[in-house]
Amino acid sequence: MGELSVLGLTDTEEGIYRHFLRNPGTTAEDIQLLLHVPLDEIAGALERLTELGLLHGAEGTGTGADGGPEVISAADPETAVDRLTDLRLRELHQQLQQVTQSRHLIAGLRAEQSVKEQPDSGRIERLEDLGQIRGRIDDLAFFAREEILSVEPYTELTPANIAHARPLDTRCLRRGVRIRNVVLREALDHAPTVGYLRDLTSLGAQIRVADTIAERLLVYDRRTALVPVDPADTRRGALLAREAGLVANILALFEKIWDQATDLTVLIDEGAGSADGGLTEMEQQVLEAMCHVGKDESGARSLGVSVRTYRRHVADVLRILGASSRAHAALLARERGWV
Repeated sequence: MGELSVLGLTDTEEGIYRHFLRNPGTTAEDIQLLLHVPLDEIAGALERLTELGLLHGAEGTGTGADGGPEVISAADPETAVDRLTDLRLRELHQQLQQVTQSRHLIAGLRAEQSVKEQPDSGRIERLEDLGQIRGRIDDLAFFAREEILSVEPYTELTPANIAHARPLDTRCLRRGVRIRNVVLREALDHAPTVGYLRDLTSLGAQIRVADTIAERLLVYDRRTALVPVDPADTRRGALLAREAGLVANILALFEKIWDQATDLTVLIDEGAGSADGGLTEMEQQVLEAMCHVGKDESGARSLGVSVRTYRRHVADVLRILGASSRAHAALLARERGWV
């Protein structure tokens, strides 16, 4: 296979182009003998190379202005490669668009399946190993396209939990995936946990708090649900369900819990006046940037967030400190030993 095949040329086309690079101003009469290919293949290759702009003078009837054989010349290699590259990139872009828009095929393929070909065993999967469950959760979050719903009755998140969840949650939110999460009110007594939850809300997650929750569930794109085999003992494993009726019931349960829960931001705002519990990790970084970086653009860039998000964190820091200005905030933060 020739070197130019990656740019869309056949071996014959590449051979002809290279021939006229080496022998400019010659005719096409001896190409068949040189390449040992049929005449019709030679003619087709000459026509395509001319259409691509790689050859000049091969579009006529085979005779020049003086009645002799028509003289053919090859385009400059840089021009030729640039032209082929542009054309190939267009083709690849069109193919990529077709691939990314192929999800509409699923409905048609589903219709081809019979009920007998969709046994319950394939729609409900039991996961017993903790590592397997975590791996499946990571995969489901990574490939989520629309929404992730969860009810999680933990009382606190360990530093390892947060370090593992942060990049997955952040990636989902930045991709535009909607996150709705219900947590236990008791978790708000744990500063690192509430700090992480506040960071998620600043990125667009919706988090609500319930006084008591026994349920533990996760739903991805309203099509796949993960629930424990035994809510009282998560060590017994989990069930991964794709059965539409079962997922619908789990969704209904989530919405009931969601409607009865309180928005996290409301609870934070209510406690802001009396709380002296410090800042979240992100707010601490913003506070330090406020004290050492002049422009918001520079501060946002140093933290890897948008200017809008950075300014929202600045407003939160001012509110928590009870400061009237950024300079006042820096003074109060120094008095408290926060910077």
